Amino acid sequence: MADIHAPAAYEFDAPVDRHGTWCTQWDYVEDRFGAPDLLPFTISDMDFETAPEVLAALRGRLEHGVLGYSRWRHEDFLEAVRHWYAARYDTPIAADRIAYAPAVLYQLGRILDLWSSPGDRVVVHTPAYDAFPRLLAARDREMRGVPLHDEEALERELARPDTTVLLLCSPHNPTGHVWSADELERMAELCARHGVAVISDEIHSDLAHAPHRHRPWALHGRPGTRWAVVTSASKSFNIPALTGSYGIFGDTESCERYLTLLKDADGLSSPAVLSVAGHIAAYREGGAWLDALNAYVAQNLDMVRERLVRAFPALDWRPPKAGYLAWIDLRPLAVPDDVLQRELIHTEKVAIMPGTAYGPEGAGFVRLNVGCPRSKAETGVEALIRALRTTSGTTARTAPGAPSGAATGPAAEGN
Repeated sequence: MADIHAPAAYEFDAPVDRHGTWCTQWDYVEDRFGAPDLLPFTISDMDFETAPEVLAALRGRLEHGVLGYSRWRHEDFLEAVRHWYAARYDTPIAADRIAYAPAVLYQLGRILDLWSSPGDRVVVHTPAYDAFPRLLAARDREMRGVPLHDEEALERELARPDTTVLLLCSPHNPTGHVWSADELERMAELCARHGVAVISDEIHSDLAHAPHRHRPWALHGRPGTRWAVVTSASKSFNIPALTGSYGIFGDTESCERYLTLLKDADGLSSPAVLSVAGHIAAYREGGAWLDALNAYVAQNLDMVRERLVRAFPALDWRPPKAGYLAWIDLRPLAVPDDVLQRELIHTEKVAIMPGTAYGPEGAGFVRLNVGCPRSKAETGVEALIRALRTTSGTTARTAPGAPSGAATGPAAEGN
């Protein structure tokens, strides 16, 4: 395994105590797993401080002392987004097609309101980020799941007359798959042929691992079709608590219709100013930090592979193409999901997301968050290995659904 070290300016090995900070992953782990004081490898945020360049911008803004109403539609923010897409993805973005939003999921919901009606079908690749089915159900849209690489099923669902939207996760959560240019072109062709709009959630885009490279839907959306990219710096720079996201629309009319809902219907005309400042600093000055982060996370994932495969050669697990979430297929070991979760929670005292949190297609998988110092990641994978050694002799499998011992319902959100 290559020995990759971050520059001295960017310290990822040092633990940061997150207890007592109202932290979802650490302070509220009992809500999700039914037991207190577990070491968490769960919700998709990281245990790292954000980039020092972002922290400096936030401190500077706070030192001004006045936190009044603010704006996002100005050159500083718009040009930071455009610069990021030009520099990282060789993708030109028109300023009049960028729209701010308080959160990615808010934006997804509001664009669904624009481009679909109650009762319509929305196509989603499965296993699916667990917020998608809840978002669709709350809006009375029917989610039509399509297995990740099943092109025939995808075309069949897109061709249905009541299918109006493809809700794409790119890169894919929870698997970490980075869609190729050919895959995206095929989706774009099918959606254009059948008149299906595309909403592409690209919040994990900055976390692709070389040689894989994320391709924004903005490079593939056909002229005259309805499409939008929804994303944020929150995942890649670990600033979700600042709130804030933005969208890129394929046409200015849809962008303005969305902004009317944002401002007039929902009264969200003033953004979170620290989010705006954080995004600008991240996109103007944070590239080197992000590169160092991705290198560090890649080494964490290599460590997971090395230890898992050494312990269980039958798994032959390989790291995801993007992100710090190890989606691990344990089905060759035939370990019941509920039995494994009980062992992890009550014996090993760790919280690792069960694959069933992302739908029945996730049975037999776990999702291990290694966006953390190496020492914590090592503790997590060793706990998983011990739990698998203890439980791999059990043959009965649980029915699809959340395993016993882990929280269900809204508190079990995987993120």
